[in-house]
Amino acid sequence: MDFLLAAVGWIGAALLLFGYGMVSSSRMSGDGLPYQLINLVGAVSLMVNSAYNAAWPSAGLNLVWAAIGIATVIKLGTATRQGVSQ
Repeated sequence: MDFLLAAVGWIGAALLLFGYGMVSSSRMSGDGLPYQLINLVGAVSLMVNSAYNAAWPSAGLNLVWAAIGIATVIKLGTATRQGVSQ
């Protein structure tokens, strides 16, 4: 179980760094769905890993990060269904 949750944490960290690198290099839009999904999965992965390791400040940060990601994905989904391009 330790190995699995460590892997989840490393994957989450890699996803967040990948997303940041893609946006910083202008290869991905920061307000697009792909970036938001990468951030959401990365944040949830790190949140799970941090909670398992009782790193509560990091778990709390990633909980808020994931909540922002969920709100943004919902907003993008609503705008897409209404025919408004974001």
